Amino acid sequence: MTLTKSKYYFEALDNYPYSLPDCLEALNYALSYDPEDADSLCLMGRIYSEMLIDYEKAKLYFEEAMLCDVTNLNVPQYYIKCLLDNEDFHEAEKLIRYSLKIKGIDKSMIWLYRSLLSEKRGSLINALKFLNEAEKYCFTSCSLDLIKERKKFVKSKIPKKKRTKKKEETK
Repeated sequence: MTLTKSKYYFEALDNYPYSLPDCLEALNYALSYDPEDADSLCLMGRIYSEMLIDYEKAKLYFEEAMLCDVTNLNVPQYYIKCLLDNEDFHEAEKLIRYSLKIKGIDKSMIWLYRSLLSEKRGSLINALKFLNEAEKYCFTSCSLDLIKERKKFVKSKIPKKKRTKKKEETK
């Protein structure tokens, strides 16, 4: 049974996001074999969140996935992104705090989302602080480049200090 479910889940994952009809067909098969498979529920949540922009429906799938496997490493990052996109900031913050305690999770990505949360709340200085924390957990050049680009972007949003009167007088 597990092997069959895995076959359909991987088929769905292989088709995401390029062929949604094939993805959904395989995903429905996977969920019919095991309706409590956290990875399949997570993928369904991603479809609703990332493709259909139906955050409320996506949240239901992510919540179900978390209930089925609270230690799943895939679900939190996609669920946090969905919560941030839907401006559910308090829930996102709680999930971030919880996720950072999960052994084996990609902490750089979770800290990146914590930074994004601060940025969306208007605190660019805190966003930079959390990006510095994310940098500590980068173990590939790809993830480090992502964090550095994000830091550069956030810094560009911080208003430049106005020139002092002395500088203006000398001109």
